[in-house]
Amino acid sequence: MKSQSERKLNLNAFLAASGHHQASWRHPDAHPEKGLDIKHYLKLARIAERGLLDSVFLADGYWANAGTLEPFTMLSALAAGTKHIGLIATVETTYNEPFHVARKFASLDHISKGRAGWNIVTGAGPASEQFSRERHPEHHERYASAEEFVEIVKRLWDSWEDDAVRNDKHGGVRIDESKVHTIDYVGQRYTVKGPLNIARPPQGYPVLVQAGSSETGKEFAAKVAEAIFTAQQTYEEAQAFYQDVKGRLAKYGRVPGQLKILPGLSPILADTEAEARDIEQELFDLIDLDRTIDQLSSRLGIDLTGHPLDQPVSLEGALTTGQVNGMKSRHQLILDLVERERPTLRQLIHRLAGARGHFTFTGTPLQLADLIERWFRNGAADGFNVMPQLYPGGLERFVDKVIPELQNRGLFRTAYEGTTLRDHLGLARPENTRHVHK
Repeated sequence: MKSQSERKLNLNAFLAASGHHQASWRHPDAHPEKGLDIKHYLKLARIAERGLLDSVFLADGYWANAGTLEPFTMLSALAAGTKHIGLIATVETTYNEPFHVARKFASLDHISKGRAGWNIVTGAGPASEQFSRERHPEHHERYASAEEFVEIVKRLWDSWEDDAVRNDKHGGVRIDESKVHTIDYVGQRYTVKGPLNIARPPQGYPVLVQAGSSETGKEFAAKVAEAIFTAQQTYEEAQAFYQDVKGRLAKYGRVPGQLKILPGLSPILADTEAEARDIEQELFDLIDLDRTIDQLSSRLGIDLTGHPLDQPVSLEGALTTGQVNGMKSRHQLILDLVERERPTLRQLIHRLAGARGHFTFTGTPLQLADLIERWFRNGAADGFNVMPQLYPGGLERFVDKVIPELQNRGLFRTAYEGTTLRDHLGLARPENTRHVHK
C-alpha cells in the first residue's frame, strides 16, 4: 500500500457534447451540433490522454431526451483511436440482462486491451414504459436487484479460466473446454446457467464504478465498487463522505486503497479570476429561467413559478428524500444546500446550473490546483471526476494549465506507468473466483 506521500491523484474526464453547464450548448464557443459526432468525442478523449488522465466517462440513461450515443458503440470507437485512456460506460442494471452486460464489457475490455470500466447505476429515471414493465421498481428493490446482477456478471467473467484459450495449432486445441465452466446461478431474481461466450476480460473484471451516494448506494459501493463518482457541495461534506464510505470497507474484507472516491469538479478556468467570472456570467445569462424553474419545481415538489428571483427559497411542502424514487442523494444535496445557505431562487438556479449539483469552481488554474491539493491531502478525495462547464476549451485549459501545476507539486503522474485502467488507478487484477462458488 502506498504511503500518503506516494499517493497520486486519479482524474477522470466526464464527457459531454458542449459542457456540463446547462446553458453551455448556447455559448458561442460550443458546438452542440457535434453531439452525435464521434470525431468530437475522439478529440476530447485525445486531449484527456495528452493530459495523462486515468479515464473518460460517458453517462447514459433511457430518458427520452438523453440525445447521447450508445456507450458500447461509442467507447469501442474511442478505443480504436486512443492508446492509454480508460473508457468508462454507464450501464443500468434495472433494464438490462446480466449476460448481455457481461458480454459487452468483456468485448470492450478486449477491444481496448484492458481499459474498460463499468459505471453501475440502478436506473434513476423511470423507463418501464420502454421495456414492457408495469412499473419502475422502488429504490431499495433496484439496489437489491443490482447486487445480484453484478454478482452474476462477475461469475460470468470468471466462467472462463485465464488460460482457457490455447490456440495450439500443433495439438489441435483452440479452446480448452475443461477450463470453461457453467455458473449455474439460481437467485431471487435471476437464473443464469452460463458460461459466457467470450474469454475472460484482460483486466479480469473491467473496473467497477458506482455513482450513488444515498445510504443504500454507499453500502453498495463499499461492498462492490472500486471507484465512486459522487457529488459533494463543500469540502467538509466531502471529508465526511470520504470517511463514511472508507469506514465501511473493513466489514467486507477490504482496505481503503481498494476504493477510489472521485467527487465531481466542474471548473471554469481563465488566466485571471475576473476573466473566469465573465465566462461564468455569460453562461448564467444564457439560462432559460422559465424552463429551469419548472424543472426545479418538479424536482422539489413545490411550485416556484411565481417566486421572486431575488427572494430566499422556502422548502415548506417540498418532497422529502424518502418520497423520491430516483437520485435520492442528489435530492438530499439540494435540500441541504437550501437549508445551509438560504439562497435566493436566482442563486439556487446558478448553483445548480453549473453541474447539476456537483462542486463548481470559477478562477485560475493555480487556484484550482490549490483546491485540488487541499481536498486530496486532507481526506476529502482520491481524485476528481472533472466536468468542464464548456467543452472542448475547458478540458484543454485543465490539461494545459492545471495538470502541469499538479505534476510540479508531485501530485500527478508525468507518464502512464501501465497499460490498463486498473494500472492507472492502482487497482489489482482480480483472481478468478470460480472455485469459491462451487
